[in-house]
Amino acid sequence: MRNLFILKFLNNKIGWIYVGSGILFAAAIILGLFISSVPVAVEKIIQIIFEKTLHITWMEVPKNEEMIIWNIRLPRVILAFCVGASLSLAGAAFQGLLRNPLADPYTIGVSSGASLGAVLVIFFQVTIIGLGNFTLPIVAIVSGFITLLIVFGLVRLSSRSLAIETIVLAGIIVSSFISAIVSLIISLGDRDAMTQILYWLYGSVGMRGWEYIQLIIPFMILGTFILLIHSRELNAFALGEEAADHIGVNVKRGKTMILIGASLLTGASVAVSGSIGFVGLVIPHLVRLLVGPNHRHVLPLSFIIGGTFLMFADLLARIVIAPRELPIGVITAIIGAPVFAFLLIREKIGRGQK
Repeated sequence: MRNLFILKFLNNKIGWIYVGSGILFAAAIILGLFISSVPVAVEKIIQIIFEKTLHITWMEVPKNEEMIIWNIRLPRVILAFCVGASLSLAGAAFQGLLRNPLADPYTIGVSSGASLGAVLVIFFQVTIIGLGNFTLPIVAIVSGFITLLIVFGLVRLSSRSLAIETIVLAGIIVSSFISAIVSLIISLGDRDAMTQILYWLYGSVGMRGWEYIQLIIPFMILGTFILLIHSRELNAFALGEEAADHIGVNVKRGKTMILIGASLLTGASVAVSGSIGFVGLVIPHLVRLLVGPNHRHVLPLSFIIGGTFLMFADLLARIVIAPRELPIGVITAIIGAPVFAFLLIREKIGRGQK
């Protein structure tokens, strides 16, 4: 019986993909903590983490190295994972709902809407009574969701169908308008405000600290939970809304919950890291190529691989022009833009052959 179980696992391609994803995840964490302009020995890194989490001490570590690892590198690595996992999972949900691999939070305008909300909070130093520091992610989430509704409204007015080309076009139109508003806000501010907003818009997880992790974690957990429990609905939507309705899926409720879950993930990610494009486009498509269309595997693997991808992207951003850093959004765009162009061309060719 045991040998049969082992043989079954060895022949399970998806199981090996989970194992490989876990190995890459662990490697990204180790490299993210170890590689930097200030080297810290691996045993010291392990000691710091054990001391801070389990209060176990077996060696003395200098205070400056402890601060570097615990207050700078570890929060950065964790935040990169949270942002990448959230954006990738949101992209997988949008692609499944719209039945097209070209949809993601960036291309349909949700990221731009969330960026506008976050910029307004940063520029005007807004704090909603009762929300405190959570004003930033909540305003970004609401702004992103409103933008999504506007994009879908434009699509409905123009074509009555959710054709991906129309959605992307509407997303570009709305994003361009939002970019103009953001530029206006920047031009009205002083030099310090301009620098802060521009640096934030480029996308980064550096120098954020544990407080930013506290901001994203509740929304990431809630959004992830909503999407994972609606994986069945996403599988049904692959057959079309009418077919999904015939097999007992509450189409309206399912779509609403999926959009809410994806908006929670996108808005919270943009609030803590700025606008980082293409993660939600590239990773879910790659996962579908590996495991097929079943969202029971697409969603969790998009979550793991998306977070791992952004940890590696952040590592590249740190070392490419060290000791200076590139914005992480530059790295993801360099990788994602050619992939997006390839997908768009392939989609056009595929439709032309039908």
